[in-house]
Amino acid sequence: MAYLPAENFFYSNITGREYLMLFRNPVFETDQWNELFMLPLDQIIDSYSTGMKKKLAILGVIKQNRPIVLLDEPFNGLDIEMCRILRLALLKLKADGKTIIVSSHVLETLTNLCDSIHYIEDGKIKYNISKDNFASFEKEVFALIEKDHTKIINKLVV
Repeated sequence: MAYLPAENFFYSNITGREYLMLFRNPVFETDQWNELFMLPLDQIIDSYSTGMKKKLAILGVIKQNRPIVLLDEPFNGLDIEMCRILRLALLKLKADGKTIIVSSHVLETLTNLCDSIHYIEDGKIKYNISKDNFASFEKEVFALIEKDHTKIINKLVV
């Protein structure tokens, strides 16, 4: 299993390329993948932005080529273009037989990517939703949130 934590850790004073060398995969084409990710792999990671660090960590996860990939908030810190590229890469990995598990607080990223959603509330799975029920579930969840909070917002925002 490969795991991408929400907050990434990198050793100090190593380059992006050196980081990727920590993961063994003789068929992984680092430079070709980097055409998508556009990282300065020969620079020290400490100089990378938040989004660049996220992209590097994602490359490390992809390079591991594991049958199960667990991603915690993989889209945080990424720009619109990179979010779309990551979505395409994840869909391709899934098509190639990988099991991709994504945790996110952003429902739209899940409905755009996943085959099923398991909604957790108070540490327990409250709903199991299949793709054909995403639209109605999204409406239901957002309606409840709006119902509970619109009155307060209307009072506060004058």
